[in-house]
Amino acid sequence: MSSLTVRNLDESVKNSLRVRAARHGLSMEEEVRQILQKIVAPEQAGQLSFAERVNSRFTQLQVESLPIPACHAVRTPPAFDAP
Repeated sequence: MSSLTVRNLDESVKNSLRVRAARHGLSMEEEVRQILQKIVAPEQAGQLSFAERVNSRFTQLQVESLPIPACHAVRTPPAFDAP
């Protein structure tokens, strides 16, 4: 893993980041790591996220027209009240 130092960061940005990290129960370092991962990683991959890919595959399906099979018992359940 590599490290990154950010210089000349506005104090207000640093304070906002500190508050945001505290709200999420994270350190400032972990908060920055997650923000960068969320923003940069999808652009770097040049792909949609897994959820977006799944959604795009099924978007054109018209689920209202899909047949819904009737439910039926696989076997007769046992009767426990018989002697």
